[in-house]
Amino acid sequence: MALHYPFPTYFILLLVTITRLIYTVGKTEQWKAPILTELDIDNISHKLHDDPEIIQMASRDYGHIVHEFPLAVFRPSSIDDIATLIKSSYNSFAPFGIAARGQGHSTHGQAMARDGVVVDMANLRKQRNGVAISVSKDPLMGHYADVGGEQLWIDVLHTTLKHGLAPVSWTDYLYLTVGGTLSNAGISGQSFRYGPQISNVHEMDVITGKGEFVTCSSQKNLELFHAVLGGLGQFGVIARARIALEPAPKRVKWVRLLYSDFFAFTKDQERLISINGRKQKNALDFLEGMLLMNQGPINNWRSSFFPLSDHPRISSLITEHSILYCLEVAKYYDEQTEINVDKEIQVLLQGLAYIPGFYYEKNVSYVEFLNRVRSGELKLQSQGLWDVPHPWLNLFIPKSQILDFNSRVFKDIVLKRNISSGPVLVYPTNRNKWDDRMSASIPDEEVFYTVGFLHSSGFDTWKAYDAQNSEILEFCRDAGIKVKQYLPNHSTQEDWTNHFGAKWIKFLERKHQFDPRMILSPGQKIFHKQLQPAF
Repeated sequence: MALHYPFPTYFILLLVTITRLIYTVGKTEQWKAPILTELDIDNISHKLHDDPEIIQMASRDYGHIVHEFPLAVFRPSSIDDIATLIKSSYNSFAPFGIAARGQGHSTHGQAMARDGVVVDMANLRKQRNGVAISVSKDPLMGHYADVGGEQLWIDVLHTTLKHGLAPVSWTDYLYLTVGGTLSNAGISGQSFRYGPQISNVHEMDVITGKGEFVTCSSQKNLELFHAVLGGLGQFGVIARARIALEPAPKRVKWVRLLYSDFFAFTKDQERLISINGRKQKNALDFLEGMLLMNQGPINNWRSSFFPLSDHPRISSLITEHSILYCLEVAKYYDEQTEINVDKEIQVLLQGLAYIPGFYYEKNVSYVEFLNRVRSGELKLQSQGLWDVPHPWLNLFIPKSQILDFNSRVFKDIVLKRNISSGPVLVYPTNRNKWDDRMSASIPDEEVFYTVGFLHSSGFDTWKAYDAQNSEILEFCRDAGIKVKQYLPNHSTQEDWTNHFGAKWIKFLERKHQFDPRMILSPGQKIFHKQLQPAF
């Protein structure tokens, strides 16, 4: 059945809203926002698009589960354009929702704006053509990169490497925007030592929900600074972030070990992340873990690692134990430290309780390691298996409850349903690497685990995975496991209140301070105040 788009009429009304209402409301004292001029409106009106194809693009995301149609897509050519658009909504009698969309890598419609306007940040990236990444040095903070919020981390990597430098905290997938990951946290196997990406930001330029352009840091406008980092896009659009840099390594010693005993697996992980000083030469640089089960291939799309000759004996072990646990670690090095890297790895791994004979290692370039997911993505794209539903579930689990989670979720729910064919990640991190003043919500314990069910499915089978996710969350509630969702997807005010816990009141205060008309990121569905359609 063809979809019908009644948008042309609505689109005209949107432009009327942006022109007529601003002049009436903008002249009042109620909102105290800057009054827009006719020239401002002329500068952005032609950048609003309602073509069915463009609308369709903005109505879906990487998850391919939620579809919310915006009224228009805004294609800015400057940061000022975005500020003008937000001011137009803020000044209106009937404010409309605005969502900044980077790569659309959310899985439950978080970057959508039903009956509102989606800001296409990719267009801004195209307009700025790579000039929005610059490297500098400060006597106090050292080297840093000033990066546009619309820029991709892969481009940040390549630009900073030209200076022999790089950020220290990454996500596993680099084709994401800086503003997108900083609005969540930005986590991966470096987080135990270097913290999430939000812990490595010196300063930001932010366009608030009032359309104000504000520079903030931990010394200046610190309330906004802490609100935006991990704030799910609720307080402002990140226009620029100043990212901490350190000398970049050249190569990586990459090791995987297999376990059949979950207790031994977690004990060894926790021991390794306890060596976590940023300047400690004997510490690992990366640590993650994953499950190997009969439902999925031994080598998944995230990386091909195990040699084909060993697949039969690994498969035999999986059949025997139902689940194997794979510990994945990495140590960075360069020409000066190459001579010692093997010895340092041996010392770190000495005494670990992995299965003898199941030790695997690779020696790869730094870029190849950080961009390890890209080859799998390209392969899936060539097979038409990338743009499919992704009913993901990402959780933070307190250390004290991870054994119960293994026995009741991994070994019960997951094995019984027998559908988990995608990667399932499980690895610990240290709470002291996070700044609790920021909006991101994590468990209270000093060590907590990231668990990620990274499923791919057919368009007619995703509901089975969604049902499994619901069963997992229901078990956690019933068992009293104080789980926090990463990339959260909640549908009720009570769930959001529980998600933020002690931070909820502060979160509300910040929302009223920086986005009082609840314009930004409506796709997160945190606030149930119904915004008016943009017509």
